Amino acid sequence: MSNIANELSRKQDRENGLGTNDNAVLFNAQDFQKLRRECLDRGTLFCDPTFPATWSTLGYNELGRYSSKTMGLEWKRPTDFCSDPQFIMGGATRTDICQGGLGDCWLLAAIASLTLDKEILARVVPPDQSFTENYAGIFHFQLWQYGEWVDVVIDDMLPTRNGELLFVHSAEGNEFWSALLEKAYAKVNGCYEALSGGSTIEGFEDFTGGIAESYELPKAPPTLFNIIRKALSRGSLLGCSIDISSSYETEAVTRQKLVKGHAYSVTGAEEVHMSGSPVQLVRIRNPWGQVEWTGAWSDDSKEWDRVLPEEKAKLDYSAEDGEFWMAYSDFIQQYSRLEICNLTPDTLSSDGVCRWGYYQFEGTWKVGSTAGGCRNNPATFCSNPQFVIKLDEVDDDPHDGIDGCSFLVGLMQRDGRKERQFGRDLNTIGFAVYKVPDEMNGLSNVHLGPEVLLRTRAVAMSDTFINLREVCCRFKLPPGEYVIIPSTFEPHRKGNFILRVFTEKQATASPMGTDIKANINQEEDISERDVDPHFKHLFKQIAGNESEISAIELQKILNKVMSQRTDLKTDGFSMETCRHIISLLDKDGSGRLGLLEFHTLWMKLQKYLEIFNRRDTDRSGTMSSHEMREALTEAGFQINTPVLQVIISRYADQQRAIDFDSFVGCLIRLEMLFQMFQTFDKNNTGKIELDILQWLCLALS
Repeated sequence: MSNIANELSRKQDRENGLGTNDNAVLFNAQDFQKLRRECLDRGTLFCDPTFPATWSTLGYNELGRYSSKTMGLEWKRPTDFCSDPQFIMGGATRTDICQGGLGDCWLLAAIASLTLDKEILARVVPPDQSFTENYAGIFHFQLWQYGEWVDVVIDDMLPTRNGELLFVHSAEGNEFWSALLEKAYAKVNGCYEALSGGSTIEGFEDFTGGIAESYELPKAPPTLFNIIRKALSRGSLLGCSIDISSSYETEAVTRQKLVKGHAYSVTGAEEVHMSGSPVQLVRIRNPWGQVEWTGAWSDDSKEWDRVLPEEKAKLDYSAEDGEFWMAYSDFIQQYSRLEICNLTPDTLSSDGVCRWGYYQFEGTWKVGSTAGGCRNNPATFCSNPQFVIKLDEVDDDPHDGIDGCSFLVGLMQRDGRKERQFGRDLNTIGFAVYKVPDEMNGLSNVHLGPEVLLRTRAVAMSDTFINLREVCCRFKLPPGEYVIIPSTFEPHRKGNFILRVFTEKQATASPMGTDIKANINQEEDISERDVDPHFKHLFKQIAGNESEISAIELQKILNKVMSQRTDLKTDGFSMETCRHIISLLDKDGSGRLGLLEFHTLWMKLQKYLEIFNRRDTDRSGTMSSHEMREALTEAGFQINTPVLQVIISRYADQQRAIDFDSFVGCLIRLEMLFQMFQTFDKNNTGKIELDILQWLCLALS
């Protein structure tokens, strides 16, 4: 119950703007301004109790306590081993980021690209920090984490050996913003070792909240150079890498000084004229700060001699900083993959920049309710969460000459790095896109079932199901309404996800089945003379002289009747269900059921039994939890996915089956809750207000 309350509270906070870049969530509930002020008042330096200077902060295996990589390690503040430590000196630049003894070049490549946009950098690295003014050994950074911005507080205790930083460091040696940012990123992921290995895309997204797409360079589209140049002009972050065929090739250096399995940043794309002929060039950055390309257009290569001096000066072509130019034709031959991070509208401040339409949804795959797996699993696939997107406007000036609506879909699963130390693997995830039938256009209060999803083909889908943090694909479809269905490959795999949609033109998007309502057929008012004499006789035998049935008696009656049926499996009706039945049907407040009230119950049970038997397709005596949504709809209840998940967690057994008594208990409880709500919602606003007495009386009833 408390977990549900927490989730509802978080949702309300998000609706009120918490988690935006302007109103970040306090990670671990740590308030930087408050903590710094307390340290300054006490004259002490901050020590972070949630990420202490201990072995667990470093790692669990390769950086564990007894690892050779951590021998001789000491935690020190910059003021302990540097005579003049600076947070940022002369502005943050790409040369501030040199890789240390941690395999996080992917992260450093993203940080290097971050320095190209001072405004984006200032969001991640708040500028009001230094080792002089208001120094208290505490710093903070803002990172995007799974749909929300978090403000991460750290102390400045850093791992060192022989007086030098063990991990990322600046070329100058006395600038520490990059090392502290690396520590903040390690904190949100559990430890430093969790940062080993990854894709630049991940860092791009966590520094911007953007969505990234990947291009296989051997299959590069003919317009990719223009895409790169346009992306850079829009402030997008770009990275590239060379694939390896085995672990032995990791960080192997090629004959022309490119490093395999290493993450690079793409920082420029320009066209120059060599002897009057145009040549397309791209600029690449190596986070090591050394080891540069030695082929054509490298620093001081002969090609530059045939370029006009003013063009050479503009491109700063010979700096010894780990950054180099190469021909675009060589780039797509030498490198394997390009990654582009497209920025959200709130990240782009320039009025001259074209903005994407942006939509974001949180979701959960819960075993038994919404963890339906891919379409290979027809019995459960339709129970996956569904999201509708309405595309109205076609693209302006399509580069491929084909009219349509371009959009990106990104499906991200949560906390993969943090779970590594516990031996937990990422789910294999993907998604499919279906056309909404014409008769359902404009409806958000529906959930597409087997009659649509199993009888029509998907119009688009992710390239593959894969166990990565995120799957992202670009599509172009005709105007219309579509449903996106994210799923794991196998059914019954739990997980939390973020679904994001970027559209080239404005569109609308929302979860399917958002409306909640009940359409319950009210039983006709009857008198005793309308009751079948045989039924009346049986009731008198059961009720005795009092002519009423208590909760205890009702439980005995229902369990006796159910025990005589061989087509139903049941553990017996609980006392709680029997009390709910009486609470729902007791019209005179006696706390018991009279003849007419018991007759109403009997008619309800007959109706529920018919629905249950229709859903029990394998005649097992139970109903699959994945069929619960349609069964509830047939009974008159329209619910959304969050409510369904609560119902399944409460009424399904460990085998994800629902027996008849649980089914009845659920329907009775739902009807009672709807009646309670409608009693207080006198103006049909969809909202009610209760004081503590009313809340407790209703919750305990």
